[in-house]
Amino acid sequence: MSAEGTALARGAARARRGTLPDRAFHALTLLFALLVLLILSGVVFALISGALPALGEFGFGFLTTQAWNPVTEKFGALAPIYGTLVTSAIAMLIAIPVAFGVALFITELSPNWLKRPLATMIELLAAIPSIIYGIWGLFVLAPFVQQYIQPALIETLGQIPGIGLLFAGPPLGIGVLTAGFILAIMVLPFISSIMREVFETVPAVLKESTYALGATTTEVVWQVVLPYTRLGVVGGILLGLGRALGETMAVTFVIGNSHRIHASILQPGTTISAALANEFTEAVGDLYLSSLIALGLILFAITFIVLALAKLLLLRLDRQAGR
Repeated sequence: MSAEGTALARGAARARRGTLPDRAFHALTLLFALLVLLILSGVVFALISGALPALGEFGFGFLTTQAWNPVTEKFGALAPIYGTLVTSAIAMLIAIPVAFGVALFITELSPNWLKRPLATMIELLAAIPSIIYGIWGLFVLAPFVQQYIQPALIETLGQIPGIGLLFAGPPLGIGVLTAGFILAIMVLPFISSIMREVFETVPAVLKESTYALGATTTEVVWQVVLPYTRLGVVGGILLGLGRALGETMAVTFVIGNSHRIHASILQPGTTISAALANEFTEAVGDLYLSSLIALGLILFAITFIVLALAKLLLLRLDRQAGR
């Protein structure tokens, strides 16, 4: 055999020996991916099988009624669903502009000596356990809201026809609005940190070129920074929304845990997570337990729908950016 043939044979032998580790690595990573899908399928199966008795008993009415009476075994999920969506909406309405302002200040306006300490302090908010937020909200935030914020809202917005219904009733301190405040504080570090990171990815030459053309900081932000980073900004917002939808302990402390829907956001309410945390250990009877599991299935469905819509939105933005 010639020298060239020998070299080719040796190369082929090495290639065959190399395929075995490659195949093993490929099989191992595939196993991990399938394991994740298996775990997710197991969770969905457990939720569906556990919720079937309640869904079979109450049918679609489980989603449209707010009755929740363990004594008579009449259960409806409307009040927890309403509380989950409203508290999350309040949290996002407060957290998004604040997080955007914080991220913008750190990346564009803050002096260099303040950037790192301020960013670190914001990120430390994410490390605080949720039960600490709940205790602080109950003993500090709720009295402050009761004494200052709620009376001001009642005297101003509460006097406007139509809108006033949202701010009617006595100032109790605890309630849907206070839970929204707590959630806003909790999701703020997640949203602002991601926004800050994506803002810092904007090439300096783009901003400097825009400044050179005479643009102001506001124009640079709206015409350069946001278009360049909109996918990351949307991703950060959705991450915060996912945290708000599933938060449990902090909300449980301050929302009042009432299975009733009030037009006023100053009044007590409940969320799916809070209802599960409060009542799961006390559930007596198969129907009661099944109703709580059905609440978990609904929360899973809400989260899945939100993430699916978010993915579609990101794909659409990506296509528009490509054009």
